[in-house]
Amino acid sequence: MATDAAQLNFLQSPVLTKFIYPFLLIFFIVFAILEKTKIFGDDKKQINALIAFVIGFIFITAIFPKEMVNNLILFLTIAIVIVFVVLMLWGFIMGGEGVKVFENSPKGLKWAIGIFIIIAVTIAVLWAAGVNLSDIFDKLFNAHWSSEFWTDLVFVVLVAGGLAVALSSGKK
Repeated sequence: MATDAAQLNFLQSPVLTKFIYPFLLIFFIVFAILEKTKIFGDDKKQINALIAFVIGFIFITAIFPKEMVNNLILFLTIAIVIVFVVLMLWGFIMGGEGVKVFENSPKGLKWAIGIFIIIAVTIAVLWAAGVNLSDIFDKLFNAHWSSEFWTDLVFVVLVAGGLAVALSSGKK
């Protein structure tokens, strides 16, 4: 779908997204690293700024590294939001007063709730990304290899569970 120039706001203009934003990102990261490490000595902000400026300009002239950083930044922002949602859900369940509620609960209840939250957020992320969940279900359960896979997985889980019980009872 081609995007009309009139539909873009000024923050999405190609000059900003292809040159200014990547330049500023690299400039500030390099400048912060140079300031923190003090490679050129104390109170050398001008030298650190000039070096960060040059590295930033060199960076925006290289296409592949710039695209790679853009993709990593997009991934990072999505990952931060996902982690925030998981931690927010966990905090609602186990936060300040929640810890007292689950104080005398069975040992694995917090783990079970945590696993449930991770599964729920995974399904929500797949839904938000536009992934057709019925296609995933078909690939997992209706493929020619799925019956053998699930049989093997159940066997491995049972053996691992038996080992965990045997090892934990041996410690007492």
